[in-house]
Amino acid sequence: MQIEKKHLRVPLVDLGAQYNTIGGEVEAAITSVLHASDFILGAQVQLFEEEFARYCESQYAIGVDSGLSGLELILRAYGVGPGDEVITAANTFIATALAISHAGARPVLVDCDPQTYTLDIARVEAAITSRTKAIMPVHLYGQPVDMDPLLEIARARGLVVIEDACQSHGARYNGRRAGSLGDAAAFSFYPGKNLGAYGDGGMVVTNDERLADTLRVMRNYGQREKYHHITQGFNRRLDTLQAAVLRTKLPYLDGWNAARRQHARLYNQLLEVDGVTLPEEAGYAESVWHLYVIRVANRDALKTHLASQGISAGVHYPIPIHLQPAYQELGYARGDFPVSETYAEQIISLPMYAECTPEMIEQVAEAVREFVQAGVLQ
Repeated sequence: MQIEKKHLRVPLVDLGAQYNTIGGEVEAAITSVLHASDFILGAQVQLFEEEFARYCESQYAIGVDSGLSGLELILRAYGVGPGDEVITAANTFIATALAISHAGARPVLVDCDPQTYTLDIARVEAAITSRTKAIMPVHLYGQPVDMDPLLEIARARGLVVIEDACQSHGARYNGRRAGSLGDAAAFSFYPGKNLGAYGDGGMVVTNDERLADTLRVMRNYGQREKYHHITQGFNRRLDTLQAAVLRTKLPYLDGWNAARRQHARLYNQLLEVDGVTLPEEAGYAESVWHLYVIRVANRDALKTHLASQGISAGVHYPIPIHLQPAYQELGYARGDFPVSETYAEQIISLPMYAECTPEMIEQVAEAVREFVQAGVLQ
């Protein structure tokens, strides 16, 4: 008699597992805000800004309502607008491009590096024109872009460098924190991020005092003093409740990231098989593995196979920016960014979060190996 194997349910992300470890602390932090009733730009916001700036090895941090808002406000504060161009990656989440568009500028796309999946620095220079005002590298999946050569290109041409650090909380580049490398950076605290809120939230970090001051005004209706509006600002503030949650989580972040790195090492050991292309960590990088992304030739079939084994997987991201209907106006065509296009058809994100167990990772890896060995990838 054949005994049916019992499978663990393995979600792509399990926010409940994290809550189970720190729920009491989070509830106490939320309760403290409720008692203080300082819901807008309250004390917890300022404290979290100070703590997150130190964590990122930067002088200033400005809480905003999302990573998208952070990127857009940085562009606006640096005077980037209509008629300007901003260079960024073709294989990023659409929020990167939206920030550029919402500021009034035009996204100019560059293909990704075949090994790291981040911005291909060798292709950046050819994308620069007389209208280029900024470069927005994306630290994709938790791995920093190769920033030193990029900064060299930017400094030689007087271009601003704005890090999209929305997936790289705690990552390092040659020993330095992501977010401290360019002129400014934006982080997202979407719940599924390595450091996630219980709703939307974001942060800008910078060493530019003037930029920090401008952003504090811009995010709060253009005012320093209530009802005295010195510019036409926005309502883009980080909620005090979210700041309290994030303050509670921040001391755990390095430990959570270390667990992700350990999970990635185990995946790499168990998935070193023909038919699977593993992610590579660059020599200059300490990735925080926001996502663990492999490539296979028949990604959709693998996703279905994993689901049959109780395993959830994702695709980040199935359609490059230039092929999105929202960005047909840019005038790009299929074939313009061949690496991004090819990878978009092959990538699949396997379960990755700090509370994953070795047993879960072994189950995922076994299911992937079974799929390969069955010849489905041929």
